[in-house]
Amino acid sequence: MAVQELVEIKFRLADGSDIGPNKYASSTTVASLKDKLIAQWPKDKDNGPRTTNDVKLINAGRILENSKTLGESRLPAVEVPGGVITMHVVVRPPVNDRNNDKLKDDSLEKGGCACTIL
Repeated sequence: MAVQELVEIKFRLADGSDIGPNKYASSTTVASLKDKLIAQWPKDKDNGPRTTNDVKLINAGRILENSKTLGESRLPAVEVPGGVITMHVVVRPPVNDRNNDKLKDDSLEKGGCACTIL
């Protein structure tokens, strides 16, 4: 029987705090990893994710796809025994007010700009 390869991962949140590190099988899908992350989300943090669609996991500059496993995602530290992978977590902000969306739509119809200036 083959031994399951474990990958040690910690999640870096936007405020710089971490969740983990914890060990996961390389056959774990990104979607189930997100579910585990949501379950471990600190209760004292505001605007935590509610679903896997609210979360994006970024590793080595790439957004990981829900349908792929950790092994398929070709994580760099999988090659390094004992290495801890840090994944950055981006949470989609909750939509609070539908009236704001209506105002944006109205401004577009009147020739307004939907541009974001950074």
